Amino acid sequence: MLTTIGFDADDTLWQNESFFRLTQDRFTNLLADYAEADALHDQLIAAERRNLGHYGFGVKGFTLSMIETAIEITEGRVPSLVIAEIMAAGREMLEHPIELLPHAHATVKALAASHRVLLITKGDLLDQERKLAQSGLGDLFHAVEIVSDKTAKAYSAIFARHGTGADQALMVGNSLKSDVIPALAAGAYGVHIPHGLTWALEHADAPTGEHRFHHLNHLGELPDLVEILRETHNV
Repeated sequence: MLTTIGFDADDTLWQNESFFRLTQDRFTNLLADYAEADALHDQLIAAERRNLGHYGFGVKGFTLSMIETAIEITEGRVPSLVIAEIMAAGREMLEHPIELLPHAHATVKALAASHRVLLITKGDLLDQERKLAQSGLGDLFHAVEIVSDKTAKAYSAIFARHGTGADQALMVGNSLKSDVIPALAAGAYGVHIPHGLTWALEHADAPTGEHRFHHLNHLGELPDLVEILRETHNV
């Protein structure tokens, strides 16, 4: 039986990357006198990749990477007012109201009536808890897991702890790299629902050869897929 369904949060249930893009545009404008936009973007991505192991995922790590990039690009001459603006932009991201994506509430509510539904997200603990509280979805989930990174080992442990094992679970999200591929490696179904914007460090090729991999256009299609899986595979 398919007993458990895991949902990613950012850019699956609510908007997230669009706020990062707006802040990055603001960052580019602040440093326009020191670097071209493309060069600044590449250096910021390099800083984010380098810092993931230190700061993890989320707004705070992004803000620190912007500050580090500003120092590097100006060779240590970045004005203190620019640093203050970067910090203010980070705080604004942490205070931004939640914008649910289409079908999010209806889909989670519908599936919660027949399956154990879990929120499985990564990033800063306080920020993710804030977004969940503001989303109005919190009471629908049977359990919430906020992890430092999404790996096959993490999915195996979560689906064992809150369900009946990964082989009877399905994970849905916008990131192939984080939500789909490691869930498939753990033995679960992986459902990709693309978002119009994807962080550069989350790009990955679709695992088209995996029979448990599915692609949907939007969250509203998920209940039908779950029903199809039940009928055709006796899950």
